[in-house]
Amino acid sequence: MIKLFSKKLSFLTIALLMQVFFYTPNSRAETILIYIRDDVYEDYLKFVNGRDVLAIDSFSGKNIRRDVVDMIIAQQALKLGGFDHSFKYAAGKLNFRNTKMLELGRLLISFDSYWLADAKALSNKVYISAPVIRNGEYIAGIYTSPKNKAVLAIDKLDDLKQFTAVSTPKWRTDWITLQSLPLKELIHEDEWLSQARMVNLGWIDFLLMSFNSTPDKSFIMDKIHLVPVKGVAIQLNDSRHFVISSKHTYGKQALTAMNLGLTILRKNKHITRAYTQAGFFINTKKIKILNID
Repeated sequence: MIKLFSKKLSFLTIALLMQVFFYTPNSRAETILIYIRDDVYEDYLKFVNGRDVLAIDSFSGKNIRRDVVDMIIAQQALKLGGFDHSFKYAAGKLNFRNTKMLELGRLLISFDSYWLADAKALSNKVYISAPVIRNGEYIAGIYTSPKNKAVLAIDKLDDLKQFTAVSTPKWRTDWITLQSLPLKELIHEDEWLSQARMVNLGWIDFLLMSFNSTPDKSFIMDKIHLVPVKGVAIQLNDSRHFVISSKHTYGKQALTAMNLGLTILRKNKHITRAYTQAGFFINTKKIKILNID
Protein backbone atom coordinates (compact mmCIF):
# COMPACT_ATOMS: atom_id res chain seq x y z
CA MET A 1 0.00 0.00 0.00
CA ILE A 2 2.86 2.37 0.84
CA LYS A 3 4.48 1.65 -2.51
CA LEU A 4 1.23 2.26 -4.38
CA PHE A 5 0.76 5.77 -3.00
CA SER A 6 4.41 6.82 -2.53
CA LYS A 7 4.40 9.23 -5.47
CA LYS A 8 1.63 11.26 -3.86
CA LEU A 9 3.07 11.35 -0.35
CA SER A 10 6.03 13.24 1.06
CA PHE A 11 9.04 11.34 2.35
CA LEU A 12 8.19 12.28 5.93
CA THR A 13 4.62 11.01 5.65
CA ILE A 14 5.83 7.71 4.19
CA ALA A 15 8.40 7.30 6.94
CA LEU A 16 5.79 7.92 9.62
CA LEU A 17 3.45 5.42 7.96
CA MET A 18 6.25 2.90 8.14
CA GLN A 19 6.29 3.42 11.88
CA VAL A 20 2.58 2.68 12.05
CA PHE A 21 2.86 -0.54 10.02
CA PHE A 22 6.11 -1.98 11.32
CA TYR A 23 6.70 -0.56 14.78
CA THR A 24 4.93 -1.92 17.87
CA PRO A 25 4.15 0.98 20.21
CA ASN A 26 5.34 0.87 23.79
CA SER A 27 2.27 0.19 25.90
CA ARG A 28 3.91 2.21 28.68
CA ALA A 29 4.38 5.35 26.57
CA GLU A 30 4.39 8.48 28.69
CA THR A 31 4.00 12.21 28.24
CA ILE A 32 7.31 13.92 28.96
CA LEU A 33 7.59 17.53 30.10
CA ILE A 34 9.97 19.68 28.04
CA TYR A 35 11.00 23.20 29.03
CA ILE A 36 11.20 25.74 26.20
CA ARG A 37 12.28 29.37 26.17
CA ASP A 38 9.08 31.42 26.01
CA ASP A 39 9.81 33.41 22.84
CA VAL A 40 10.77 30.22 20.95
CA TYR A 41 7.63 28.42 22.09
CA GLU A 42 5.45 31.36 21.05
CA ASP A 43 6.89 31.30 17.52
CA TYR A 44 6.66 27.50 17.44
CA LEU A 45 2.93 27.58 18.24
CA LYS A 46 2.28 30.27 15.63
CA PHE A 47 4.19 28.40 12.93
CA VAL A 48 2.71 24.96 13.65
CA ASN A 49 -0.77 26.49 13.94
CA GLY A 50 -2.48 23.29 15.03
CA ARG A 51 -0.84 21.04 12.43
CA ASP A 52 0.62 17.62 13.17
CA VAL A 53 4.23 18.58 13.88
CA LEU A 54 5.44 15.13 12.84
CA ALA A 55 4.09 15.58 9.30
CA ILE A 56 5.47 19.09 8.63
CA ASP A 57 7.68 19.05 5.55
CA SER A 58 7.49 22.71 4.49
CA PHE A 59 9.34 25.27 6.60
CA SER A 60 8.45 28.48 4.82
CA GLY A 61 6.27 31.12 6.42
CA LYS A 62 6.04 33.54 9.31
CA ASN A 63 7.48 32.84 12.76
CA ILE A 64 9.91 30.21 11.51
CA ARG A 65 13.49 30.53 12.78
CA ARG A 66 16.45 28.29 13.52
CA ASP A 67 15.25 27.52 17.07
CA VAL A 68 11.80 26.51 15.80
CA VAL A 69 13.28 24.27 13.10
CA ASP A 70 15.43 22.63 15.81
CA MET A 71 12.32 21.92 17.86
CA ILE A 72 10.43 20.36 14.94
CA ILE A 73 13.38 18.33 13.62
CA ALA A 74 14.05 16.92 17.09
CA GLN A 75 10.49 15.62 17.44
CA GLN A 76 10.43 14.19 13.92
CA ALA A 77 13.78 12.44 14.38
CA LEU A 78 12.74 10.90 17.69
CA LYS A 79 9.52 9.57 16.20
CA LEU A 80 11.22 8.17 13.11
CA GLY A 81 13.75 6.47 15.37
CA GLY A 82 11.01 4.67 17.29
CA PHE A 83 10.59 6.90 20.35
CA ASP A 84 6.85 6.78 20.94
CA HIS A 85 6.58 8.90 24.07
CA SER A 86 4.82 12.24 23.61
CA PHE A 87 5.70 15.69 24.89
CA LYS A 88 4.08 18.59 26.69
CA TYR A 89 5.73 21.95 27.14
CA ALA A 90 6.40 24.52 29.82
CA ALA A 91 7.58 27.90 28.58
CA GLY A 92 9.59 30.44 30.51
CA LYS A 93 12.74 32.55 30.67
CA LEU A 94 14.92 29.45 30.97
CA ASN A 95 18.10 29.82 28.92
CA PHE A 96 20.83 28.25 31.08
CA ARG A 97 18.53 26.66 33.67
CA ASN A 98 17.88 23.93 31.11
CA THR A 99 21.53 22.88 31.26
CA LYS A 100 21.37 22.27 35.00
CA MET A 101 18.12 20.32 34.61
CA LEU A 102 19.71 18.13 31.94
CA GLU A 103 22.65 17.43 34.24
CA LEU A 104 20.31 16.44 37.06
CA GLY A 105 18.10 14.24 34.86
CA ARG A 106 15.03 16.44 35.37
CA LEU A 107 14.91 17.33 31.67
CA LEU A 108 15.20 14.63 29.01
CA ILE A 109 16.41 16.72 26.10
CA SER A 110 17.02 20.27 24.95
CA PHE A 111 15.02 20.89 21.79
CA ASP A 112 17.30 23.88 21.20
CA SER A 113 20.52 22.40 19.82
CA TYR A 114 23.87 22.99 21.53
CA TRP A 115 27.25 23.87 20.10
CA LEU A 116 29.50 20.81 20.24
CA ALA A 117 31.97 22.79 22.37
CA ASP A 118 29.23 23.45 24.95
CA ALA A 119 27.91 19.89 24.79
CA LYS A 120 31.38 18.39 25.36
CA ALA A 121 31.69 20.38 28.58
CA LEU A 122 28.70 18.38 29.87
CA SER A 123 29.74 15.04 28.39
CA ASN A 124 29.97 13.24 31.74
CA LYS A 125 26.27 13.92 32.35
CA VAL A 126 24.68 14.00 28.89
CA TYR A 127 24.57 12.16 25.60
CA ILE A 128 25.41 14.11 22.43
CA SER A 129 23.46 13.34 19.26
CA ALA A 130 24.77 13.27 15.71
CA PRO A 131 25.02 16.81 14.28
CA VAL A 132 21.83 18.50 13.17
CA ILE A 133 23.84 21.49 11.87
CA ARG A 134 27.24 20.41 10.59
CA ASN A 135 30.54 22.21 11.04
CA GLY A 136 30.79 25.10 8.59
CA GLU A 137 27.03 25.35 7.97
CA TYR A 138 26.32 28.00 10.62
CA ILE A 139 26.63 31.40 8.95
CA ALA A 140 25.50 34.26 11.19
CA GLY A 141 24.33 37.74 10.33
CA ILE A 142 25.70 40.90 11.94
CA TYR A 143 22.47 42.22 13.46
CA THR A 144 22.04 45.81 14.61
CA SER A 145 19.42 48.50 15.07
CA PRO A 146 18.06 49.87 11.78
CA LYS A 147 19.10 53.29 13.17
CA ASN A 148 22.77 52.32 13.41
CA LYS A 149 23.92 53.51 9.99
CA ALA A 150 27.61 53.08 10.81
CA VAL A 151 27.25 49.34 11.50
CA LEU A 152 25.03 48.92 8.44
CA ALA A 153 27.91 50.25 6.33
CA ILE A 154 30.30 47.42 7.38
CA ASP A 155 31.94 45.92 4.31
CA LYS A 156 35.19 44.30 5.48
CA LEU A 157 36.67 42.70 8.58
CA ASP A 158 38.76 45.74 9.49
CA ASP A 159 35.58 47.85 9.76
CA LEU A 160 34.67 45.99 12.97
CA LYS A 161 37.41 47.78 14.94
CA GLN A 162 35.15 50.73 15.72
CA PHE A 163 32.22 48.67 17.06
CA THR A 164 31.09 46.84 20.19
CA ALA A 165 29.42 43.42 20.24
CA VAL A 166 27.64 41.35 22.87
CA SER A 167 27.50 37.63 23.69
CA THR A 168 28.18 35.21 26.53
CA PRO A 169 31.12 32.87 27.21
CA LYS A 170 28.50 30.24 28.07
CA TRP A 171 28.07 29.93 24.29
CA ARG A 172 31.68 28.95 23.72
CA THR A 173 31.65 29.01 19.93
CA ASP A 174 29.93 32.41 19.71
CA TRP A 175 32.27 33.90 22.30
CA ILE A 176 35.48 32.49 20.77
CA THR A 177 34.39 33.64 17.31
CA LEU A 178 33.72 37.17 18.52
CA GLN A 179 36.99 37.23 20.46
CA SER A 180 38.80 36.45 17.21
CA LEU A 181 37.30 39.50 15.49
CA PRO A 182 38.94 42.96 15.63
CA LEU A 183 36.31 44.55 17.87
CA LYS A 184 36.41 47.75 19.91
CA GLU A 185 34.94 45.80 22.84
CA LEU A 186 33.10 42.51 23.51
CA ILE A 187 30.43 42.83 26.20
CA HIS A 188 29.39 39.91 28.42
CA GLU A 189 25.64 39.39 28.86
CA ASP A 190 24.22 35.92 29.54
CA GLU A 191 20.55 36.41 28.57
CA TRP A 192 19.83 36.50 24.85
CA LEU A 193 16.80 38.79 25.15
CA SER A 194 18.86 41.26 27.14
CA GLN A 195 21.52 41.14 24.41
CA ALA A 196 18.91 41.90 21.76
CA ARG A 197 17.41 44.75 23.79
CA MET A 198 20.84 46.35 24.34
CA VAL A 199 21.53 46.32 20.59
CA ASN A 200 18.04 47.56 19.79
CA LEU A 201 18.51 50.51 22.16
CA GLY A 202 21.89 51.34 20.67
CA TRP A 203 23.84 50.64 23.87
CA ILE A 204 25.85 48.02 21.97
CA ASP A 205 26.49 48.05 18.24
CA PHE A 206 25.69 44.49 17.18
CA LEU A 207 25.27 40.82 17.97
CA LEU A 208 25.69 37.73 15.82
CA MET A 209 22.40 36.04 15.02
CA SER A 210 21.14 33.35 12.67
CA PHE A 211 19.48 34.80 9.59
CA ASN A 212 15.72 35.18 9.89
CA SER A 213 13.06 34.01 7.43
CA THR A 214 11.56 37.43 6.67
CA PRO A 215 12.19 38.78 3.14
CA ASP A 216 14.75 41.32 4.39
CA LYS A 217 16.05 38.92 7.11
CA SER A 218 14.97 41.40 9.81
CA PHE A 219 14.00 40.27 13.30
CA ILE A 220 11.06 41.84 15.15
CA MET A 221 9.78 40.81 18.57
CA ASP A 222 7.73 43.15 20.74
CA LYS A 223 9.71 46.41 20.77
CA ILE A 224 12.90 44.82 19.45
CA HIS A 225 13.72 45.47 15.80
CA LEU A 226 17.05 44.23 14.44
CA VAL A 227 18.33 44.05 10.88
CA PRO A 228 21.41 42.36 9.38
CA VAL A 229 24.19 44.20 7.62
CA LYS A 230 23.54 43.48 3.94
CA GLY A 231 25.99 41.39 1.96
CA VAL A 232 28.21 40.24 4.83
CA ALA A 233 28.23 37.48 7.45
CA ILE A 234 30.37 35.65 10.00
CA GLN A 235 31.03 31.91 10.00
CA LEU A 236 30.89 30.06 13.32
CA ASN A 237 33.12 27.02 13.06
CA ASP A 238 31.39 24.34 15.08
CA SER A 239 28.56 21.84 14.73
CA ARG A 240 25.29 21.81 16.68
CA HIS A 241 23.77 18.77 18.37
CA PHE A 242 20.83 17.74 20.51
CA VAL A 243 21.85 17.15 24.12
CA ILE A 244 20.09 14.36 26.04
CA SER A 245 20.35 13.70 29.76
CA SER A 246 22.19 10.47 30.56
CA LYS A 247 20.51 10.46 33.98
CA HIS A 248 16.94 10.55 32.64
CA THR A 249 14.98 7.29 32.57
CA TYR A 250 14.54 7.50 28.80
CA GLY A 251 17.92 9.08 28.01
CA LYS A 252 19.57 6.13 26.30
CA GLN A 253 16.40 5.25 24.39
CA ALA A 254 16.05 8.85 23.21
CA LEU A 255 19.68 8.98 22.03
CA THR A 256 19.30 5.81 19.96
CA ALA A 257 16.06 7.03 18.42
CA MET A 258 17.42 10.52 17.77
CA ASN A 259 20.50 9.31 15.92
CA LEU A 260 18.49 6.88 13.81
CA GLY A 261 15.93 9.56 12.97
CA LEU A 262 18.58 12.15 12.11
CA THR A 263 20.24 9.64 9.78
CA ILE A 264 16.94 9.10 7.95
CA LEU A 265 16.21 12.84 7.72
CA ARG A 266 19.77 13.62 6.60
CA LYS A 267 19.73 10.94 3.89
CA ASN A 268 16.55 12.39 2.41
CA LYS A 269 17.81 16.01 2.64
CA HIS A 270 14.95 16.95 4.94
CA ILE A 271 17.25 18.73 7.40
CA THR A 272 19.01 20.85 4.78
CA ARG A 273 15.70 21.71 3.11
CA ALA A 274 14.15 22.73 6.44
CA TYR A 275 16.92 25.15 7.44
CA THR A 276 17.11 26.54 3.91
CA GLN A 277 13.37 27.19 3.68
CA ALA A 278 13.49 28.81 7.12
CA GLY A 279 16.08 31.30 5.86
CA PHE A 280 18.86 30.05 8.13
CA PHE A 281 20.98 28.37 5.47
CA ILE A 282 21.96 31.01 2.95
CA ASN A 283 23.67 30.98 -0.43
CA THR A 284 27.28 31.63 0.58
CA LYS A 285 28.16 32.52 -3.01
CA LYS A 286 26.01 35.64 -2.71
CA ILE A 287 27.42 36.97 0.56
CA LYS A 288 30.86 37.95 1.86
CA ILE A 289 31.95 35.94 4.91
CA LEU A 290 34.26 38.36 6.68
CA ASN A 291 36.24 35.93 8.82
CA ILE A 292 37.19 33.59 5.97
CA ASP A 293 40.24 34.44 3.91
